[in-house]
Formats: sequence, structure tokens, C-alpha cells
Amino acid sequence: MEMNATYTSLVAVGDSFTEGMSDLLPDGSYRGWADVLASRLAARTPGFRYANLAVRGKLIGQIVDEQVDVAAAMRADVVTLVGGLNDTLRPKCDMGMVRGRLEEAVERLAPSCRKLVLMRSPGRNGPVMERFRPRMEELFALVEELAARHDAVVVDLYGAPALGDPRLWDVDRLHLTAEGHRRVAEAVWQALGLPPESDWQAVLPTAVPPRWAARRVDDVRFARRHLLPWIGRRLTGRSSGDGRAGAQFSAELGRAFWVTPEEGGASAPVASWRRLDHGNVDSGERGASDASRS
Repeated sequence: MEMNATYTSLVAVGDSFTEGMSDLLPDGSYRGWADVLASRLAARTPGFRYANLAVRGKLIGQIVDEQVDVAAAMRADVVTLVGGLNDTLRPKCDMGMVRGRLEEAVERLAPSCRKLVLMRSPGRNGPVMERFRPRMEELFALVEELAARHDAVVVDLYGAPALGDPRLWDVDRLHLTAEGHRRVAEAVWQALGLPPESDWQAVLPTAVPPRWAARRVDDVRFARRHLLPWIGRRLTGRSSGDGRAGAQFSAELGRAFWVTPEEGGASAPVASWRRLDHGNVDSGERGASDASRS
């Protein structure tokens, strides 16, 4: 691993985990680990560019068909790919198909970037985790195999007990809190050979368990607000990502775009991003517009 490396660009590919749910900002948008990581990388490198193409609810086939070629064309220093977990959580899952599509994604992305980052995703401790653990571990075994074959980096979040703590998960029990996303960003940061700033695997302090009645109230609230709508979408063939595009993908124009820090300087947290418009992401054209993303 190259230590204290410099990276000039990052493209993030995947589903809701990479989009940033449930790290909610005051304006109603999501931040998430990829945005946190991009901000930290940008503080080290003037002219840093970033694009998050991830969309909630996407299955591995959709990620490959809609995001992978777009990401490969951007020729980024770093590409992160996390996908397939939504497939494993479906009642019926063709693991052979999942394996094939994930392999296809890695084969396309690995030659396009300086460093491809894959992950063994975290899972919230509980009955859902236990039910789907065999499929998840089959997926993660393939991640390790593909990483070894294509010289990719694997960030092992699944093997970190702290990230299974329910306190790092939102009330929907599917997405990490802001602190969970911060820890993932730190894990990727360290995997890229950059100096640690915190212990992302640190176990949370022991807390008094909630009473039985409080847990049952939480279970009912979770079922009504999150589980039943999720089941309804599965039964009707809908997805939370229907009609959505990645944060740096223009559905109207049918192409991705870069964002770069608004101030253009390094060594400070990124307060806002401005869009870089160019005719074709793989043509090397670079032209700034007035559009911005906070």
C-alpha cells in the first residue's frame, strides 16, 4: 500500500449506502461517507474532483448497467464500488447472477482507475442479519476473490464489531447514522494509505439496554414507517430509487459531471462544491460553470 498518497479525483458507485442515507443534512439532502471522504481528500489536493453516482435501492444489475461505464469513462484516481447487498436481502436472490454482474463491474472499473476500492459491507446486529448472513458472506467472499485478482483494495467493515452496534444505525435499521458514515470514511481513508485520524473500529461505551416495552414500541414504529413500505415496494416491483439519478449525474443530459471545491484551495474543510461542465467525461475537457452543490 502506498503510504500518505495523493489522490486527485474520486468516483463513488453503488446504492443507498454510498448515496449517504441516512446522514441527513438540514436542507434535506444526504451527505454520507463518500462525501466526507471526498471533502477530506480535497483538503489535501488543490483541484480535486469528485462525483457520486450512487442511487438508493439499486440492485447490482442496475448499478452495472447505469453507473459502471459512466464511472469508468471518468478515469478517476479512485473508484469505490459497493453493490449486491440489496440483492441478497430480497426473498429470492440469484447469487449466480449477482456474482456474474459484480465480476463484470470489477473487470470494467479496475483498468480505468489508479485504485479500485471494494467493501465487505457492515450489517446491523439482529435477526435480519442472521437470516441473510450466508448470502452476504458468499458475496463478501467474491469481493475478496475479485480484489486479489484485480489488485483492488478491500475495506472490511463487516469484520468490525463496532459497526454492528444498533446505535450506529438509523431508525430504519438499514442505513448508518452520521457517526456510522464518518467511521466508514475513516476506514476508506486509512485503506488508501492515508494517516489515521481516529479509530473507526472503536467500540461504543456500554449503555443501559432499553426496557422491553420501549423496544416493542420501537419495533411497531419501525414496522409501520419502514418495513411495511419496503414490503409494499417489493410486492409492486417499485424501488426507492425509481426516477432518481446520482448526485453528479445529469439525467437530462445523460452524462455525469465533476464537482470541485468552491474555494479552490486545499488544507481546509470543503464548505461547498461547484460543478465542472464539459462536453464528454472521457475527453479531458475541463470548464467550470456557476452551478454549485453544498
